[in-house]
Amino acid sequence: MTARLPAPLLAYRAATSLLAPLAAPAWLKRRIRQGKEDEDRLPERQGFAGRERPRGELVWTHGASVGETMALLPVVDALVRRGVKVLVTSGTVTSAELLARRLPAGARHQFLPLDVPRFVRRFLQHWQPRLAIFAESEIWPNTILELERAEIPLVLVNGRISPGSFRGWQKAPAVARALFGRFALCVAQSRPDAERLAALGAPVGAISGNLKFDLPPLPADPAVVEHLAGLVAGREIWMAASTHPGEDDAIFAAHAAIKERRRNLLTILAPRHPARGRQIAEAAGAAGLHAVRRAENGSPEMAGDIYIADTLGELGLFYRLAPLVFMGGTLVPKGGQNPFEPARLGTALLHGPHTQNFAEIFDALDENGAAVALEGAEDLGRAATALLADGALLRDMARAAAETTASLGGALERTMEAVEPFLPQPADPREAFW
Repeated sequence: MTARLPAPLLAYRAATSLLAPLAAPAWLKRRIRQGKEDEDRLPERQGFAGRERPRGELVWTHGASVGETMALLPVVDALVRRGVKVLVTSGTVTSAELLARRLPAGARHQFLPLDVPRFVRRFLQHWQPRLAIFAESEIWPNTILELERAEIPLVLVNGRISPGSFRGWQKAPAVARALFGRFALCVAQSRPDAERLAALGAPVGAISGNLKFDLPPLPADPAVVEHLAGLVAGREIWMAASTHPGEDDAIFAAHAAIKERRRNLLTILAPRHPARGRQIAEAAGAAGLHAVRRAENGSPEMAGDIYIADTLGELGLFYRLAPLVFMGGTLVPKGGQNPFEPARLGTALLHGPHTQNFAEIFDALDENGAAVALEGAEDLGRAATALLADGALLRDMARAAAETTASLGGALERTMEAVEPFLPQPADPREAFW
């Protein structure tokens, strides 16, 4: 296997084989202090299994973080309905916490082992998957090489390569071909993604569309929705969702501008990273606004101005309360967070100019009148004020959002059709899943 590898890959493989096992413990301990690892499950990062392997054949699916693993959920659900046992891996604590709530009964989560040959080998020897399915753009050289060594086919689904990443890979064409060429199949999100993947040597077999468009609506307990709706009855609500540093001041300024005309206003602010909740509350206070944090058991009726939704996995709850949502990551050059989730629940949307991460869905929402594109932060308050004053327009936008998201489905069916030749036969119903 290694004789055919280009020199940079050989060097990477040698370094990770010799040095990484020694350096990994200290590196992982530092990440524990940063809150980026689960100390109780640290052995999983070195390939040690956290549970017994079930009997029969198993499919391994992997997504890097929250977005990728959520996109995999329709595939995981389809495999479980087929009677296949599924192991789902990811690399972040946040994704593990979400998957603990969202995975179906026939699937279990483990953390991805670090890309060290002996760690990956240990993982594969225990789990012995029949097939590996990776999401979007996960390229771990040793993992790819160890899968080939174990004769386990590797499929990329929801595949995408950004123009920037593509230019980077083009600087090392031999390395790109050595890695992308080892996939058994790549299912691309779009034609441009397919063309870029093929140019890097990937065997592109289908264009599916985006699997995130086939996700079910974000869940929320109806009783909790009803309870919170009662607490904020009579107040006018809008929401800033999945916001990033650099956007908070714009949201505070927008709140102040809207409140000049809509006196009973409540702004729900859900940061992309809930750990920022305390910092946001302090900044709101410095701006003369009264903020309450949900992570500190604050209730929305206690918030004079800003209700900070700094908890995990509750966006579905707040999207059901707010008729208008500003999508974060679009006023700063982050590329935008996923607008499909609030649009699927029928909310009108606002967003800034930085939408490249979800360009397809943002463009569709804009074209269909479900969203309003802002040129910059200074437009946010004016646009939100106008929309909140026009209930008929908000309802039309919400209807357009729901219709747009419904029209973008079908990626799951196309993906499963492409992957079908690699799937194991359904499990014996007499065998327990786990």
